[in-house]
Amino acid sequence: MNGRSIDLGMPSFPTTAREAVHDETLRANLRHATHTIRDKRARAVAELDDWAQLREAGRQIKDRALRHLDRHLEQLERAVTAAGGTVHWAEDADDAGRIVTELVRATGETEVVKVKSMATQEIGLNEALAAEGITAYETDLAELIVQLGHDRPSHILVPAIHRNRAEIRQIFADEMAHWGRPAPDGLTDAPADLAEAARLHLREKFLRARVGISGANFMVAETGTLVVVESEGNGRMCLTLPETLISVVGVEKVVPTWRDLEVFLQTLPRSSTAERMNPYTSMWTGTSDADGPRAFHLVLLDNGRTATLADDTGRQALRCIRCSACLNVCPVYERAGGHAYGSVYPGPIGAILSPQLRGTGSAVDASLPYASSLCGACYEVCPVAIDIPEVLVHLRTRVAGRGGAGHRIEKAAIKTAGWVLDHPGVLAAAERAAARTRRLHPRRLPGAGAWTRSRELPEAPQESFRDWWRKNRGTEEGRA
Repeated sequence: MNGRSIDLGMPSFPTTAREAVHDETLRANLRHATHTIRDKRARAVAELDDWAQLREAGRQIKDRALRHLDRHLEQLERAVTAAGGTVHWAEDADDAGRIVTELVRATGETEVVKVKSMATQEIGLNEALAAEGITAYETDLAELIVQLGHDRPSHILVPAIHRNRAEIRQIFADEMAHWGRPAPDGLTDAPADLAEAARLHLREKFLRARVGISGANFMVAETGTLVVVESEGNGRMCLTLPETLISVVGVEKVVPTWRDLEVFLQTLPRSSTAERMNPYTSMWTGTSDADGPRAFHLVLLDNGRTATLADDTGRQALRCIRCSACLNVCPVYERAGGHAYGSVYPGPIGAILSPQLRGTGSAVDASLPYASSLCGACYEVCPVAIDIPEVLVHLRTRVAGRGGAGHRIEKAAIKTAGWVLDHPGVLAAAERAAARTRRLHPRRLPGAGAWTRSRELPEAPQESFRDWWRKNRGTEEGRA
């Protein structure tokens, strides 16, 4: 059973990307940000002589966890329960939204603070809570910008990467007052001033909130420990101050042992923020009377993950640790931006993850496997060695297998070409005809606009190669 993400009503990738590439401000913002991040990442990775070994270790750990996922999840549930937490199992987005909503309503609260979480975006949790009269406040700076701007995330690590400082200042000045403390008078677009405005705005929410919602970067089956890594400290506030903590986590985030964290706490920060270690690494195991929330609920989310796990080729997408390195090196993402992918998972990883979690029934999901040049840069930087190009081709085969007018024409053309190539006499006649009618050839191939819209047909030569050979090398020796 495939899962469901929030319905964005998006058209196919080619349509949205075509619009995005004409937005000069967007392209400038993306080019500056992605080049800066990937250059810093390259320097941070180069510091480790054993990076290749760490990458391979991460791949093997994740594969082992996925191979025995049922066993590790059951072990995790026992450990969390023994530590005072409560585990809930959510089959899809609707199930998860209902569970979280009921847990919040049971506290009597109508406000929650949130740690940045891809899983909660995937299931549209903020919208589900709002429908029940519960307001969710994003506390990550970039997520706050997106929320205040009535926008959508466009990057895994930096959701507001498509915004520049001037745009952020305007959003704060216009919208902060509607969500709480207004922006300071005379706010400038200096990064320090913007950060201070966000800090003052969020402080009152941290101190007032009694319910926190998070995701997790990792879950340790051995101990029942959850891990969140971040750079701002907002996550630490959400995880420790509220009386109730609800964590919504995809089932693939489990790792078997505590020792496994050693690998990922080296590779994740260097691949994502180009830091040697994350400024804030928060770990919690159940509840404690002396520290942290008094009630802890873990919602384990499937939403298409077990269906993905059943695919021998596609399952490697579940190794992803959400570092976003693949986005920062992708020439397609750099030009089209994250919104073009119609999913909270943009870029190369989104092009293989979203169609597996949601299926390929919609126009946008069927187009995502084609949102790539197959250059392979994403595979080269992936810290868990996901062969994204391999999965893209695999998913393209799946989409093509469903048929459709374009695929039927392509199949017929390939079959015809195969027959011509099997008959040398027919091929020779076709070559001569092409050479003699070369001045009449169109620059675009009729019926193949999607392919030739940005490509011109090569000009046919004045004579075919075999005719040239017969004239210039037609000796006995040449024929031999």
